Amino acid sequence: MQPNLQETQSIQPEFPEPIQDKGKSPFQLARKRFMKNKMAVISLFVLLTIILLCILAPVFTDIDPVETNLLKIEKGPSDEHILGTNGVGQDNFSRLLYGGRVSLIVGFSAMFFTLIIGVTLGSLAGYYGGKVDSIIMRATDIMLMLPFLVLVLTLMAIIDRVTVGLFVFIIALTSWPSLTRIIRGTYLSLREQEFVLSARSIGASDFRIIFKHFIPNAIGPIVVNATLMMASYIIIESGLSFIGFGIPQPTATWGNMISEAQNIRILRNHPEAWIPPGLGILITVLAINFIGDGLRDAFDPKSNQR
Repeated sequence: MQPNLQETQSIQPEFPEPIQDKGKSPFQLARKRFMKNKMAVISLFVLLTIILLCILAPVFTDIDPVETNLLKIEKGPSDEHILGTNGVGQDNFSRLLYGGRVSLIVGFSAMFFTLIIGVTLGSLAGYYGGKVDSIIMRATDIMLMLPFLVLVLTLMAIIDRVTVGLFVFIIALTSWPSLTRIIRGTYLSLREQEFVLSARSIGASDFRIIFKHFIPNAIGPIVVNATLMMASYIIIESGLSFIGFGIPQPTATWGNMISEAQNIRILRNHPEAWIPPGLGILITVLAINFIGDGLRDAFDPKSNQR
């Protein structure tokens, strides 16, 4: 029995979904997977909103966050002071916005400089191997042997006055070993790949191989770890400021705003002084972590999330 020609022509072959993505770059595929992660997309908008609120702080308040008024100590919310004032008469709402700006700058800057140190040392160790790898890895092992908190507290205690720049420098100086080991491991797995051997065979320089082949293929671990580090550094700044080893007054940060509220009277009678900065830390860190999860799934070629 011959099949109906019309029915045969109406049958269209069904191609799997990956065929539709043929010709797209890895970044386009990663963006597509990321945009399908609703929680990550929502978290990205939340984080951008927080960043914009902090950047546009002068638009929302014209009160200087370091301005003191001894006649308005620990006042409750009012039309002039939306979140009341602290123990020296400073406006809590102004300090919330400007303090968020400092906390975000600390998190982003420390992450950026840690990336530079970690990626550079990890690239050298993973690409060249041999003595270079041994020297860098021994230095990494020594740094990892030292307790992070003890090392940071020691450096903070030695310095007379901690500024934002010094704080970022200390965090980056003590945080690079973990990222270095991750980048080194990634490079060791890429070093023997065929595309790297082909690049070497045509005479490509080490600089070109690292920046044109290694880093683009290691961008997934780099981006994911960058987002997680930023969240960690915001928590570290808040924790150190809470125990008095962070960025000192009068510079406002979310951490030292919570530190100001250690007084039992403020905890009980003025929740508006410590709940908003606490929520700022919580929401920001959660948003960054969800973004990191979304980026991890987006850059993972074996991810089932499409």
